Amino acid sequence: QVQVVESGGGWVQAGGSLRLSCTVSGLTFDAYPMGWFRQAPGKEREGVASISRRDGSTNYLDSVKGRFTISRDNAKNTLYLQMNNLKAEDTAMFYCAALNWILPRPPTSAQVAYWGQGTQVTVSS
Repeated sequence: QVQVVESGGGWVQAGGSLRLSCTVSGLTFDAYPMGWFRQAPGKEREGVASISRRDGSTNYLDSVKGRFTISRDNAKNTLYLQMNNLKAEDTAMFYCAALNWILPRPPTSAQVAYWGQGTQVTVSS
């Protein structure tokens, strides 16, 4: 049974930082590109960042470039999202996902093989 579990969300003031983690079990982690998505209240879910299986190539949503960094540790079956200089508009539920394929742009839901349950990020201005 595949499990995708996010952690690290919380409340932070604008300008602050958070690091999200996502631990995956039940699949061969380094066989999957990985991605982070977010969904704000009343808005559609959007892809934030993706990372390739092994060579570490990444793609980011324009609004997070230079502030967010996606990374992975294949030995620990774990995906990360370091978020710096957070803004109120980053407030959302953040989801980790294992992807079936990766494209040279932010991920879309069509690429997702497995979803996590989400972790809430709230940024206070």
